[in-house]
Amino acid sequence: MAKVLVLNGPNLNRLGKREKNIYGTGTLHELNQRLIQLGKELDLQVVCFQSNSEGELIDQLHGAEGQFDYIIFNPGAYTHYSYALRDAIASIDVPVIEVHLSNIHARESFRSTSVTAPVTAGQIVGLGFTGYEIAMVAVQKKLHPSIANSSN
Repeated sequence: MAKVLVLNGPNLNRLGKREKNIYGTGTLHELNQRLIQLGKELDLQVVCFQSNSEGELIDQLHGAEGQFDYIIFNPGAYTHYSYALRDAIASIDVPVIEVHLSNIHARESFRSTSVTAPVTAGQIVGLGFTGYEIAMVAVQKKLHPSIANSSN
């Protein structure tokens, strides 16, 4: 069974409490449970980790090599300025899909740039929890191309 690491960065532990008009009312625990359940349906083992610490996220990225087949990562505010996370993603052989609950390109100008996206396999923004679920389906199709309807 393929393994997927779901990483969530700073302040995502506050989901359901912070800026509900932007991030929704669902909690991180609810999101994790949804992804674990979807993983079972897609024959993917899902491990979830959240940290407000850049160093801990970097350690998780480094530690994923040889342990996980894919990473789904919401770097939170680090998206916009953490060259350390960007370099950590670039340094590993595990593909990373960047996700964001809100559409970072339609918000404040400082949020429209992602320094991490150029070294990821793809980016999904603005779809709330559904964006994570789409990333999970994409992982399953990438790992099992015979399931996919196209050659992408």
